[in-house]
This record gives sequence, C-alpha cells and structure tokens, in this order.
Amino acid sequence: MKNFFFIILCLSFSVCYSQKVPLDHSVYDDWQSIGEKIISNNGKFAAYVVNPQQGDGTLFLKGADGTLILKADRGYNLKFTDDNKFLIFKIKPTYNQTRDAKIKKKKPDEMPKDSLGIFDITLARLEKIERVKSYKMPEKNTEWLAYQMEKTKIDLQVMQEMDSVSRIKKFSKIIDSFTRVTDSLRNKLNQVQTLGLSVLQGNKAVLPKAEENNEEGTELILRNMITGKIIQFKSVNDYVFNKYGNSFVVKTIKNKNIPALLLKEDLTNNKLDTIFKKFNDVKMISLDDKGEQIAFTAERDSSKKESQKYYRLYYYKNSDSAVEVANRFTKGIPKNWGVSENGIIYFSKSGKRLFFGTAPIIPLKDTTLPEFERVSVDVWNYKDEDLMPYQLRFNDTLLKRNFFARYDFDKKEVIQLGDLNLTKVVATDDGDGKVFYGASDFGKRVEKQWQGYTLEDWYDVNPETGEKKLIVKDFKGTGYPSYKGNYLLLYNDLKKSYFTYNPQSKSMYPVATDIKYPLYEEEFDEPTDPNQHGIAKWMENDQAVLVYDRYDVWKVDPLGKKPSFAITNGRKEKIQFRYESVTPDEKFITANQPLIFRTFNEKDKAIGVTTLLSIDGSKSNEIMGPYRISSVSKAKENNSLLYVGESYVNSPNVFIYNDHQKEKNTEEAPLKLSNTNLQQSKYNWGTSEIFKWKAYTGKLTEGLLFKPENFEAGKKYPMIVYFYDRSSNTLHFYQPPSPTPSRLNIPFFVSRGYVVFVPDIWYTTGHPGKSAYDYIVSGTRELVKKGFIDSTKIGIQGQSWGGYQTAYVITQTNLFSAAWAGAPVVNMFSAYGGVRWESGSNRQMQYEKGQSRIGATIWEKPQLYIENSPLFHLQKIKTPLVIMSNDADGAVPWYQGIEFFTDMRRLHKPVWLLNYNGEAHNLVERKNRKDIQIREQQFFDWKLKNSPAPKWITEGVPAIMKGRDLGLGM
Repeated sequence: MKNFFFIILCLSFSVCYSQKVPLDHSVYDDWQSIGEKIISNNGKFAAYVVNPQQGDGTLFLKGADGTLILKADRGYNLKFTDDNKFLIFKIKPTYNQTRDAKIKKKKPDEMPKDSLGIFDITLARLEKIERVKSYKMPEKNTEWLAYQMEKTKIDLQVMQEMDSVSRIKKFSKIIDSFTRVTDSLRNKLNQVQTLGLSVLQGNKAVLPKAEENNEEGTELILRNMITGKIIQFKSVNDYVFNKYGNSFVVKTIKNKNIPALLLKEDLTNNKLDTIFKKFNDVKMISLDDKGEQIAFTAERDSSKKESQKYYRLYYYKNSDSAVEVANRFTKGIPKNWGVSENGIIYFSKSGKRLFFGTAPIIPLKDTTLPEFERVSVDVWNYKDEDLMPYQLRFNDTLLKRNFFARYDFDKKEVIQLGDLNLTKVVATDDGDGKVFYGASDFGKRVEKQWQGYTLEDWYDVNPETGEKKLIVKDFKGTGYPSYKGNYLLLYNDLKKSYFTYNPQSKSMYPVATDIKYPLYEEEFDEPTDPNQHGIAKWMENDQAVLVYDRYDVWKVDPLGKKPSFAITNGRKEKIQFRYESVTPDEKFITANQPLIFRTFNEKDKAIGVTTLLSIDGSKSNEIMGPYRISSVSKAKENNSLLYVGESYVNSPNVFIYNDHQKEKNTEEAPLKLSNTNLQQSKYNWGTSEIFKWKAYTGKLTEGLLFKPENFEAGKKYPMIVYFYDRSSNTLHFYQPPSPTPSRLNIPFFVSRGYVVFVPDIWYTTGHPGKSAYDYIVSGTRELVKKGFIDSTKIGIQGQSWGGYQTAYVITQTNLFSAAWAGAPVVNMFSAYGGVRWESGSNRQMQYEKGQSRIGATIWEKPQLYIENSPLFHLQKIKTPLVIMSNDADGAVPWYQGIEFFTDMRRLHKPVWLLNYNGEAHNLVERKNRKDIQIREQQFFDWKLKNSPAPKWITEGVPAIMKGRDLGLGM
C-alpha cells in the first residue's frame, strides 16, 4: 500500500537516458501544472484543470474509476451541484483571442468574454452559454443556478454610436443656429437612448444615461436545474442567494424611465417583491440562513454631483419594503461616525442578531483651489502609530476600514462592539455567543518598527451591551477563542506555554502543562521568541482543543483538569502530523468525524496523508512514500480523497482514493487520474537526494543535491550552489523548468549537465554572514572531496536574503568562479533605516528581531553591522558578479544594488547590473523572467563551461541601444 504511488510514478518515465536531450528555453510555455480540482459530494466524480505555463488549459471530468466523462478546453471556476448531477464551470476565451485583442488595443467591453459551461453528468450533455460574466449557486441547494450576462454585441454597437452622438450633443449649444442639423442629431440621440438593447426589456428597452449612472447592469438568468424553468432579470449589477437557496435578491440599476430596484424572489412560491427602490447605491446585501431577513446599506438622498455620501442600514422581513434602522444619528453610533458602506453585514446563525460596520466620517478634500495650486506634502510625525509610507501604501484600505457593531432590534439602537481602540473583535458561536473576544494594539504600534510585532490587550466583550473587560494587558502571543466562546486559549510567547481564560469565572490558568515536549519550534534561530507550533482546532461544544508539539497532536482539556493525551504517534518515527481541514465551513471538530492529517517524515522528507476514523480511532487510508502529497480534499458523504502527488522526478498529478474500494474489500491503490508533462520523458532530467556533512560549526547538517539523469560517477561536473535559509524539506517537490522570478532554475541547469547543491544554513545571532559561509563553503568543499565536482568550475547564486549571502560569501573566499546576486543588501547601516516600500514598513525589525539576525541596533553593536556588511569587504572579491536590482523593488531598496555595483566598479572588479524597469523584488512579467533565464545561462556557461560570452557581458548595452538590441547575441 505504501509503495504504490512510487511504483506508478516510476513507470511513467522509463525512456532510456541515452535518447534524451537537454532542456532549452523553448520548453517553458507548454510545461503543465495542476490548477483547480474538486471532488463530488459522493466521491464518484472528480474534476480538475491542467494548465500550461502559457496558453490554454483543459478541464477534465472523470469518474472515480478513471473513466473520462468530459474534456473541455479552457474550463475553470469549477463547482459540482450538491446532488452530484451537474458540473458548472466558466470557459475562458482562447489565449490567442485575448492576445490579439490586446495587440489591437480593444476597449474592455470589446475584449473576448467568458462563457458558461453546464454539464449534465447523467445525460453526458454539455451546454455552453456565451458571454457570461459570473455565476452563483446556493451553498446548500442544488435546484437553482444564477448567471449574469455580459453586454451583448448589439449593446456595444449602440454604446459606441451613443458615445459619438453624446460628443456632438455636448457642442449642440454652440451650433444652435444650425437648427436642422441640431434637431437631426438630437433625434438620433433619442433613438439610441430608447432603442438600446442592453436592458433587453422588449419594446420598453431603455439605456441608462452615462451622466446619471456609471454603474452597468446586464441581464441575469435564474435557472431551475430540475425543471428547467427560467426567470429573467434586466439591468442587474448584483445578486445573492441565501444559504439554503429559497430566497434570491437582485439589484438593478437606474435607467431613464425605471428607478433602481432591489428585488426579492421567493423561490418556494415564485413570488417577486420589490423591497427597495429610488436609491443611488446599495451595498453589502446579506440574507439570513433561512432567507427571511435581508439587510443592506444604501445611499439615496444625495445627488450624484455630491461627493459626501451618507449610507444608512436597511432591514427587510415580510413587509412591503425595507425600512431604515440605522444612520449616523442613531443612538449608539459615536459622534461624527456613520454606517459604513464597506462593512460586512451578516446575521447570526439563529438570525436574532444583525452585525454591520460603522466608521468615522472622513472630511472631504478641499477642492476650492485648482489642482496646480494645492500643496502636496507628507508630514511625518514621530508620534504616528504607523509610518507615513505604511499609511500611504494602505490609504485606500484605511479609508475603507470599519468597526464591528450590532443593531439591537428591541432597543432600536446600535451597540458598538469595536472602535478605534479595539479594532479586532471575534464573534463566537456564529454570532450567537454570550461572549465575544477582542484584541487591541492601540498605542503600541510604534514599537513594531524595530520589534516586528506589537503587544496586545485582550478583552472580554459583551455582545449585548458592548461592555469590555480587560483579560490581559501587553500580551505577546496568540489568542484562540473557542467556537462557543466558553474559553479563550492564549499562547504566551514569553512563557512558551498555553493559558485558558474562562469568562464565567473571569479567571486565567495554565493548561497543557503535562505535555513534556516543547510546544514551540525548539530549533528556531532568529533573535526573537520562537514560533509556537499552534493548534489544529477546537472540538465541538468547546470540550477540548487540539494542540501541536513538533510531531504530534494533543487533546487538551480547556479546564486543565483532565490529562492531555496524544491522538497521534509520530515522535518515535520522527513524523509530524498536522490537521488538514477539508470542509470549507468547518467550525469545530466532532468526536466521531474522520480526521485528515498531513504528515511529514523528517528522515526521508516524505509528505503524506493519514486518516483517523475518529478522534480516538484507528488509522485508515495511510498514504506515504518517497514523494509529496498536497491539496487534499474529501468527499462530503464518505472518506474518498482527492489530492495531488509528485516527486522531483515525477510531474504533479491528480489521484483519487475511492472510499467505495473498501466496500469491495480490496486494497487497491489510489488511482492516478491525470498524466501531465509526458514530454518530460524526452529530456535529460535529474535526480534529487539528501547530502549530509559536518559544517565548520560542528553541526551535522543536510542539503539537497541534484544530479543530471545521465550522471557518470567518474566524470567531473560544473556545479552551482543555490540557497536561501533551509530547503532540505523540499526534497520531493517537483520543480518544473520555468522562467523563475529570480531563483535558480534548477531542473534547467541540471538537465544541461550541472550539479546543483542547496545547503541548509543554521544561524548564530549576530553573525549571519559567517553562518552562511560556515555552511555554504563547508558543504561545497565536502562535495568536491567526492570526486565528481570540478573545483575550478563552481558558481554561486542567491536571491533576496540569498543575494545578501552570495555577496557576503564571495568576500570571504575565492572558491567560486562566478556569482549571481539578486536584490542583495550590501550595506546593513543604510538598509537598517530603509523602508520596505511594498508594505510601507521599516527594516529595523528585520535586523534586530528577524531574518537578518543581528539582534542589536546599529548603536549598540555597530561592529556587527560592519562585520556582516559585504560593502566593507568588497576589496577581497575576485569572483565575477552579476547583480539584479530592480527600480520598483518593494522589499530591498534598489540603491543597495547601485552601491554594490558602483563600489565594485570603483575597485575595478568585473561586475554587471540588471535593472528590469518597473519590476518588483521578484520578477513578475513573464517576458522578464524569460530574459533573465537566458542571461543567467549565458553567464554561468561562460564562466563554468568555457562557452563564448554574449555582447551584454563583453560590450554592454548602451542606453541608445535600449529597445533595439538586448545584447544576447554572441
């Protein structure tokens, strides 16, 4: 049973090595990966998508026995109906259609649009519906499907014609003297406005005026999947089902002769009600589970020309229309606050509580001055909770922030639960809990600049009154409210232990103290408190919580009275167990439910799956071996599993373990459904293995060693050393030949005759550079001793933190003949005070408490910043170096690369700098990723294989030649 997967995979690639060719840069686009995958509720069907790196993907629907039921080009966004009878999905336009439209610079409305696929599994019949914008189904009902259409092609023609006429109308006042011309144009405009078909309401069709409403509405189809009945709605721009699919709400836009409407369709009796009308905007429509109550925010009083909008909360239940229940003047809403249009609205599970968001009213910008006379200045203040770059980076988010509130139906008032001082409130028991919990870091965020974390105050929040009681102050750690709210589990980072708060007794006490193993990462090597292993989940009725140690899962009594016990047994074999939640809406774990665990074997690095039939039950469906399993999903009605399996040698594929096999009393292996990347058999691939050695620190450590598939023991190979922190746990990860964001393209180089070594690095606080040297150089020299590495042909490559380590190591040794550093930091003094522009945060915390591992400020231990900064040791470098440093880097200030380059140039060292314009820390644009792969191969082939150097190395690419010659030619 345990070896079946390995055997199946090995049989897939049995072509003789001598017939294989090396990979080249032309292979990338067609290389496949597994996209979406889903399993039906009964476990009898599985659907998945296979995507090339560039081009059109393919949707496959198969039976649990592997029978192909449907193959559909470009299918995605997959959903089975609850009754297992239909597969619903969207269909993309072809890659070439979209590409051609972009080349022709077509407007968004003219771009190729998606279609909808509805496949009847019983009848094996596929229906395609063109130009579908979106679709939705109820969470717990298979009877109804709703889908919204794009504008029709006729609509677009009318809109284009209307645009032209509108421009003429704009100038009609100027040419009033040309009466006949003006009248003709106006008549034409009226025809367009009255005969437009985007609303599609028969002879009464109207087209919304652009100046009146910028929203777009299109036709929506509500379809009964059992009877085939169709209900049509016109001019829709939002729609929502309730959980059980007995109520359906649509919002239509305002047209010339028809007001905006909010309609409710009762799907049990086909009754349509207008519940709200004459509004400018409606947002955040929410229904309770039963579909009896509806709530939303709306703005209906202000004119379109006004900028300040005041939203109100509306409520509907069995009445003629929705009624306003809260506005900015409602009792309980703070002064100068109002109902937020951005707050999530929802009912508690019982439907007795209604939650929404409130927010301070932000004053409008002064527009009395013209733009060119307005002052634009950022004022940084040392008292600001957040740095100005952070505020600017998340300005839109900050403008949309809102605070948790409840509307009290009995008192007709608002109960404010969250506020500026308590931004995080966690509801319990699906909103029906007697106690909620809140956490606040108000007044403590300045320290995050150098700590990398904030202390928090935790509160007991009464959802009925809004009263808040302090539980713990200045807490560093994590809180885990129980589902019902009966307990709050707190992990204290400083004490490295768990405590439980009991809201009934208002007391806090230690729990899990009888677990004799560390509940935190004991090998954590950053200069801060170690990470906890965390919890799996609370159990039903808050009777217990499942807590992790390094290997096992422990059932812990929240009262601290009953002994803790391990429900798994991984420590003996050094196998880690981690709970895999396979139910999207799972709130807690029941005593009798099957539990899926992802397993990791520290010895052979295998990642598998194990099922426990119950919390105290025996193992079942144990799937382990020398490979990696991921993306596990489970059928709702039985224990059938769907997952992706892979190894370094074997491309990821979809497998199903069908629970029906047990009914046959067989031990059949899980079935392989997909068969990706068959072309791999044509290429010289490679092998992966663990290499162990003793580092200069004396520690026995590990690394990954990749060899060409046609490796010959007596031959000398060039080698590239690549690293980040620690990677040995990824031994069985498949690495496709793809243009990477800036990492080393390992399979590409291995296929072309390189050995690649990836050492694990363990750090000593204060000496990250020397730590890198101790592990990288010791491992490299140990491999040279094995006899198959050419010691004169060794390269080194790293990106980001790895780029820093590359820069440091080549200042300490001449072992490497070529170096490539992506986004490196070379001057820790200037980097220490810099900003990570992507997040807006300062970099001090990275050096004092984080990955850079100095563990002190530049004033406390300046000598450590000098010791670890490559900048102060550049005179020692003899290794030719390429730097990638991009001008839109959001993590490392790109002037670090400039410092590196200019100082190397000043010292007459061979150095090249690549700046991909507008690119991020890791390359995003595929064209740039492809380009850097070519340059990296050319550079390493030049220095490690004696290949000719390209022009960009020998001659450069002058600015005048930019866009004319990439310099890739020899």
